[in-house]
Amino acid sequence: MNKYEITVLYDPSLEVDLGKAEEQITKIFVGNKGKVLDRETWGKRKLAYPIKKQDYAIYVIYTVELPGETVGKVESTLNITNEIIRYLIVKPDYKGREYAASEVARKSKNRRDDDSEGNSQETEE
Repeated sequence: MNKYEITVLYDPSLEVDLGKAEEQITKIFVGNKGKVLDRETWGKRKLAYPIKKQDYAIYVIYTVELPGETVGKVESTLNITNEIIRYLIVKPDYKGREYAASEVARKSKNRRDDDSEGNSQETEE
């Protein structure tokens, strides 16, 4: 089983009844031998450009475990689902995330060290 991040852009008219659409998408994942690990709703946001004559969409990001051979079935099912404007399926790069986080921490530490050295020089004068 592989982990995937699936970003789904729902039709903004579903804002009132998003639960049914999310339930339907979850059934698609489970029906293809998958398991939903996490779901994060970003809410209604403006699109960079109109998609299917819509300027806004409801963003929901799912973290899903799926067998590699069923990803194609999930894609074809999401493609014909009326409630969905767009979707994106990616394999998360956990090593890249860890590296980025370690670099941010390292740069932050270096910045703090530089600041403390600068302050000590000012007080000596």
